[in-house]
Amino acid sequence: MIISVRTLKRVLSKCKLHRRKGHSDMEVALFILQQCDTSGNCNGYRWMHRKCQESGLIVSKETILILMNLIDPEGVRNRKKCRLACRSYISTGPNALWHMDGYDKLKPYGICIHGCVDGFSRCVLWMDAWTTNNDPKVVAGYYLDTVERLHGCPERIRSDAGGENRHVEQMQLLLRHDHNDRFAGSESFLYGSSVHNQRIEFWWGILRKQCVQYWMDMFKHLKNEDLFCGDYLDKSLVQFCFLDVIQKEIKDVAQTWNFHQIRANKNSDNPSGKPSVLFSLPQLYGAEDHLKPVCPASLELCRQESTPRGEVNCDPTVHELCTLIMEDMQWQFPDDKKNLTFAFKK
Repeated sequence: MIISVRTLKRVLSKCKLHRRKGHSDMEVALFILQQCDTSGNCNGYRWMHRKCQESGLIVSKETILILMNLIDPEGVRNRKKCRLACRSYISTGPNALWHMDGYDKLKPYGICIHGCVDGFSRCVLWMDAWTTNNDPKVVAGYYLDTVERLHGCPERIRSDAGGENRHVEQMQLLLRHDHNDRFAGSESFLYGSSVHNQRIEFWWGILRKQCVQYWMDMFKHLKNEDLFCGDYLDKSLVQFCFLDVIQKEIKDVAQTWNFHQIRANKNSDNPSGKPSVLFSLPQLYGAEDHLKPVCPASLELCRQESTPRGEVNCDPTVHELCTLIMEDMQWQFPDDKKNLTFAFKK
């Protein structure tokens, strides 16, 4: 079939098809500048490039690198100083081993984080901020939510020997009791020191670099200004003002991580690719999914021994009082982090 150039252009215009258009360096620079005013100042140029793509900005990594050197040279120098060497890790497929742990860097301020990472794909399975990560029933709720979402449990789980993991251990043993593979029953849960829980410990470094360091610096600043003394009321106020925002941020970091491209490493046997694809389509990489079916009756029995996250993100009395004060003063809950800090000071 032969058509004229004019006809081709008309058809393309009607279908709203066009060549991919780039954006001006000024637009990209303004976006990077906006990100660097918040926790985005922890991001490297690859992570920033991914965030630009998610925001609809078409730009090369080289351009991002140049702009970040101009906009945030101090941050670039600081990131170059911290480089970690990872140990070799081998897993036979997704759901063969889950790594779970708690993260306490924000715990002095009342924000407790708990997460889990799949060993093969490095996909983040859950990442939650709440008022506690020491309650075994709350941690069990995270585990059961993921099991129900995936319609199965992992072959094995690894964690440290903290008391908050006891309920998950008993639930994993119950759900794996009737299976007949070599890791069934008591072999399906592993205890070990945190330094050997490699996958989740590596992820904590990512989370701190991309998000948590910003909040650590902010809360430390509030403490230095004598606006935070660490008592129960101050922690409840931090939870009321910041917990939902931090929860959203760590979820965004986890989502960005799950859809970013892990580069091939000649010194590692781990497959390269996007964690979400590695987790969902292991057959593309010559691996096997180790997800195990669970009995609905056993799952319902486990659910009775778990505690879901509540609707109120701090002490109920403090939450009610703060809500009444905001209504009385006609204050609106701020949308951005800087105004959240002002609201906390009030």
